Amino acid sequence: MYDASRHCVCFWGYDNAREIAFLVDDSMLTKLNPGADSGESSLLATFDRNRDRILGLARTLYNGGPQNRYTIS
Repeated sequence: MYDASRHCVCFWGYDNAREIAFLVDDSMLTKLNPGADSGESSLLATFDRNRDRILGLARTLYNGGPQNRYTIS
C-alpha cells in the first residue's frame, strides 16, 4: 500500500506473535530503480520488482527485535 502522506510503501509481516509494520521510503525505491518517475504507480511497480530484496532487508532489520515498526531507507 502506498502512503502518500508518509511518502512510502507500507507492508506488514507476522512472527507468530505480533504484526510488524515496514515502511519503504520513496528514496529507497528510487535507489532501486533510478530511471523511474516518483509517481505512486511507478513506486509500487518498483516495490513489486524488488520484493525479494526488500523482504530480505526487512528480515535483517527485524531479526526478532522489539519494535513494531521499521523503516527501510
